[in-house]
Amino acid sequence: MESSWKQSSTHGVGVFIELRRRLQSGLLIVGKEVAASPADVVVKGGDSSLIIQTPRGNMIASLPPGVVFEEGSCIPTPAGESHGEELHFRLRISVHCSRDRETLDSVMQMLRAKETYCFYCQNCSTRLVEDRSFKRVLPLPNGNWNALVDDWCCHPDPFANKKLLPRQEDCLTGDTFILLARDGSCDQTLVQELSPAGSADSQDPKKPCRRLASISCRSCSAVLGEAVAPETLRLYITQVIVEPAVGDRKASINRSEFLERTVAVRLLELANSLSTFHFTVQTPDGKTFLLLWLLNSDSITASLPENSFGSPELQHQSSQTARALKVLHISCSEADSQQREIISSWEDKAIGHPVVLLPEVCEELQQVMDDSNNTLPASMRHMRSYKVAYLRLG
Repeated sequence: MESSWKQSSTHGVGVFIELRRRLQSGLLIVGKEVAASPADVVVKGGDSSLIIQTPRGNMIASLPPGVVFEEGSCIPTPAGESHGEELHFRLRISVHCSRDRETLDSVMQMLRAKETYCFYCQNCSTRLVEDRSFKRVLPLPNGNWNALVDDWCCHPDPFANKKLLPRQEDCLTGDTFILLARDGSCDQTLVQELSPAGSADSQDPKKPCRRLASISCRSCSAVLGEAVAPETLRLYITQVIVEPAVGDRKASINRSEFLERTVAVRLLELANSLSTFHFTVQTPDGKTFLLLWLLNSDSITASLPENSFGSPELQHQSSQTARALKVLHISCSEADSQQREIISSWEDKAIGHPVVLLPEVCEELQQVMDDSNNTLPASMRHMRSYKVAYLRLG
């Protein structure tokens, strides 16, 4: 079966399922082009699967280990009556294991001292840094640490105008990047060049105008990060793949899938460690690009577009379920008047933990979220002034 990671947004939604582990319940939405009335839809539990039977064909959605559909629990709800093109159902599930078996760790959680790693360009798979072993792997303070020092210290900031840089055998991990000491081998695989001054710097007279020294892959010219000091590299986790030097090389995955999973896993880690669910996606020059509100982290989703139903050879369509974060988001560049009020409120109240990504990656992430939004049923695409998207964890 072709991967269901990314589905076409040119067709209406045929069937959409969201299961909630914590609530042990689920939402089923069926387009009226697939079934005209609730009586046309029959939901059954199969062997580790959920079977949705409709006049135009059946959808079989695989269920994660430990998740079981409760027979006879699927009932139509009045929620769909206000949406003429959709049928809405509620159902119940039983969850027999509290945790997922698969590990969903970001690069930051995977790195260990005294282990050897290789760094690859995610775009072209070129090996950028080979057989690098670290004596220390240390987390950097979170993105607001300078402001916190000013707020809590009664004396001048001792860290003012000082950068936290790694030693030769150190690896420092930030929220979305890794700091490494540069060695001679990097000259063969990386290119450094000065980029134009950031827009935030040029608009704020209090900030000195500065130019970032961008780091890119010599093979494919993909931007990987910046040189924050003459001998220090900042590599973003959305741009590189880090793997142990021993063992087989993992198969590469497409860019959209890699970006979606990398950002989703990291947002979940940050939400759990910082007890926050609001994030501002920013560029390195401090410009806010997206506002993200992590709504649910226990969702399991599956869907099939409307055009998957109806052909005789496609009477039994399968769909792989996936863990996902349900996220509300606003694009700062495309905001209307109501959304601009929300953006101003976030800024005035300092709502949102900063998540720094390269400018082109911010645009990619927005496209991933817009694609997700376009594949949702019409009744689920907006929540007040926010757009809705699901970021898949794996």
